[in-house]
Amino acid sequence: MYDLAALENWFSNSISSKVHAGKLHYSAATGSTNDDAVAAARDGAPHGSVYFADEQRAGRGRGDHAWHSAAGGGLYVSIVLRPSMVAEHLPVVPLAAGLAAADAVFMASQLKVDLRWPNDLLIGDRKTGGILVESKTEGRDVLFVVIGIGINVHQRSFEPWLSTPATSLDLESGGRISRQALLIALLESLQRETWGLHDSTVVAGIPARVASASTWLWNRRVEVHGPQACVGITRGLDANGFLMVQTAKGVVTVQTGGIRDAEKS
Repeated sequence: MYDLAALENWFSNSISSKVHAGKLHYSAATGSTNDDAVAAARDGAPHGSVYFADEQRAGRGRGDHAWHSAAGGGLYVSIVLRPSMVAEHLPVVPLAAGLAAADAVFMASQLKVDLRWPNDLLIGDRKTGGILVESKTEGRDVLFVVIGIGINVHQRSFEPWLSTPATSLDLESGGRISRQALLIALLESLQRETWGLHDSTVVAGIPARVASASTWLWNRRVEVHGPQACVGITRGLDANGFLMVQTAKGVVTVQTGGIRDAEKS
């Protein structure tokens, strides 16, 4: 269970992430924290509002893929942002969230996360988390962004049909990682990674930072799933955060979809 009073006290006294003070919304169980956050954002929820739960009964990832959210097993959280940024920069938001999540996992567990474009958090070849970003725009203006993050923390077993084998922080660390400490570290890391989204110079540096934090983005033979399906060798990210893949027919710039190791597919 979360100590809600301690969380409120922490953010009320935090210099770096005071933006979340008085904006924590906890549910023992919900359908999806992202659905909760998007609905609240449409109703005017302020920047920094946080929606988290012990259990999601209809958790989802990108492409409406189901995300198993066992009660008390993981961190299930969505954050409402109202950044002063242009819509063209939205593709870098999940990348910034990935950097924040990797940093938070390391702070809470000392485990190193590998970022698999565009939204997966891996430890070794096993998936421990995922990111779902949803937004509303009006012309070039971004009205709000919701960043949803799910991280496996206490789980000990997983469904055998998962496309990528899964793991949890407890399994990988050999200990019991605090979800409360992980939540605090994540919100603080997100604050650091998203404060500069209004600055084109900051935005321009995010793809290169992700590329340096990932084993997937350079010289990796991958299979791309989605509307731009192909097989080839990764050649990094372009300035917009899109994946470049060298195929037999030339370089494909992948704007949406997912990747898998072609050698293991």
